[in-house]
Amino acid sequence: MSRVYIVDDDNAVRSALKMLFRTAQLEAEAFSSAAAFLEYADLTQRCCVLLDIRMPGMSGSALHEELLRRNRRVPVIFITGHGDIPMAVNAMKKGAFDFIEKPFDDEQLLSQVRAALESFEAPEPEKTAPGASLELLSSRQREVLQRVLDGKPSRQIAEELAISVKTVEFHRARIMQKLGVKTAAELFRRCLGAA
Repeated sequence: MSRVYIVDDDNAVRSALKMLFRTAQLEAEAFSSAAAFLEYADLTQRCCVLLDIRMPGMSGSALHEELLRRNRRVPVIFITGHGDIPMAVNAMKKGAFDFIEKPFDDEQLLSQVRAALESFEAPEPEKTAPGASLELLSSRQREVLQRVLDGKPSRQIAEELAISVKTVEFHRARIMQKLGVKTAAELFRRCLGAA
């Protein structure tokens, strides 16, 4: 199932876009911040990201750069205000799929989103040696993994890393996904085999 992620700090914009996509029979999920998007979005399934270029906290441009840094090559369409065109052009040079200026035409936006979804390339399953896929983990995921392998419960890991238990569980799920394992036993075998 294709999904459109909307990342915009304006609740009215998020609501209007979700309704537009629902009407067009596209599944949409909205986030009010880049941080929430990075924590919860599943970028392994066919998707595209509709991203406000200016947001408090991490800006749309910074989020796009973070996705590139994490090697998440999902199609990004920037939503820009009139004064943001130079920023959008810069984002295009860095690989953004497209940008659309506010106020936008619904049909034009839907056309761009459908094209972006068609361009999505699913990440290939890992075909690496056991130790090599550990390199795909972020530094935070490696910190969580080390503590999991030390036998520490999620609550203790959360306290040690100053993050929530929910975030620990999220990282554990991503670690297992990236390493291609489904159970804790497989995770231990995989990592001990890689050591």
